[in-house]
Parts: sequence; C-alpha cells; structure tokens
Amino acid sequence: MPRLLVVNPNTTESMTAKIGAAAQAAASPGTEIIARNPAMGPVSVEGWYDEAFCLPGLLEEIARAEGEGVDGHLIACFDDPGLDAARSLANAPVVGTCEAGMRLAPLIANRFAVVTTLSRSVPTIEHLAHRYGVTERCAIRASDIPVLDLDKPGCAAEDRIVEEIQYAIRDDKAEAIVLGCAGMADLPSRLAARCGVPVIDGVAAGVRLLEGLAGLGLRTSKVGPYAPPRSKTYTGAFAKYAPE
Repeated sequence: MPRLLVVNPNTTESMTAKIGAAAQAAASPGTEIIARNPAMGPVSVEGWYDEAFCLPGLLEEIARAEGEGVDGHLIACFDDPGLDAARSLANAPVVGTCEAGMRLAPLIANRFAVVTTLSRSVPTIEHLAHRYGVTERCAIRASDIPVLDLDKPGCAAEDRIVEEIQYAIRDDKAEAIVLGCAGMADLPSRLAARCGVPVIDGVAAGVRLLEGLAGLGLRTSKVGPYAPPRSKTYTGAFAKYAPE
C-alpha cells in the first residue's frame, strides 16, 4: 500500500495534526499518511507574500520525503503553492488540494462554488480556476475568516462558512461546494449535513487521487518542464535547498 506525504506549508503544528487526521480518515486501509510541516516559514499562508516565504520549507519537506521513498506528495494548502516546482523536484506524483477539489467537483455537479477564508485569497483561486479549466463552472466566495481562527475553540467559523455556502446555493446556483482551505479538512461531513449539497475537501480528494496514481504506477514525467533542475548550486541561506 502507498506511503503518502501530506505537507502543510505553514508552521502551525496543530493544523498539520488536523490535516493529517483528515487525510488518514480519507485514505484506503493500509495507506500510510505522513503529515509534516516545515520548521521555518509563515504560521499561515494568507496571500502571495506568505506563499513566497513558505516555498523553501515546503520543497525541503518534499525532498526529504522523496529520499524516504514515498509514493506521492499532497500540498495541503488551497493556493497550491510551489506545485510546479515540487513536480520538478519530485519523481513521485505531486497533487495540490485546490487542483484535487476542482478536478473532482465537475464530476458530480454542473456548477460548484469554492468557499475560502479571506477575500485576499479570491484572486489566487480565480487564477487556479482558469488554470484547471473550470472558470465557467465555478463561483468563489470568501467567509472572511483568518486561517488560524479555524482552530480556535468557540469560534463562529463553521457558521460563517455555512452562511456562505447557503449564499452560493441561492445566488450562484452551486450544486456542490469545494472547501477553499486545508484547515477546513475536518468540516465536510458536517457542512454537507447542514447544507444539503456535496462538500469536497481537497485534502481527502488529493489523498484519493494520489492513491489512484500510485496504484497505476504513474510518476511525474521528467520530459519537458518537470525535468530535474539543472542548477545544483545555491548560495547563502538557500544553499541547503539545492537539489541533489
């Protein structure tokens, strides 16, 4: 059975534990989930600036897991940070949670909506929807909840997300929902029960996609842009990130 790395690009260990538990719950019996986060970087990824600073630690964790012989990597952040760089680095397949959710949603719904955290994340998700070819079928809504508030006991985050889902069903004609943050990985079943539509978590979807790729024996192509990096020497603080 496959061994899969689920890497949270931020440094908040409690969120990594929650994501890892959701990934293991979604995995097939026998699949091993290795949930990790970098030792350095932002405590949450809430925009392009945070995304830039999460990349060195993210790629370091992927390189480490490659050396351990894992069968796939899941980037557990809905911005899909560093996805192309990770595919250049890794031989095992790499999947992003946004990509996973947006690939699965059109299989069960004609129209769907992404409900994310902060409004500043919307432009990034719009770019990704265009990349994944779902712009005409996808609405994007923000609940304006900071990422770390998702872990706060007594926070009204779930009710705010339900409110946006209801707006998406009523105003955007959404027939399914994709949760736009890996920190929401513990919510899909409760949200589906409350709102009456399918709710897709990109962490669970990504785990199942990676299991399928591993089962088919498929790995990242090394012909073209995902060929290994040519430069082997980095200087200064980035020297340790040079690909082997």
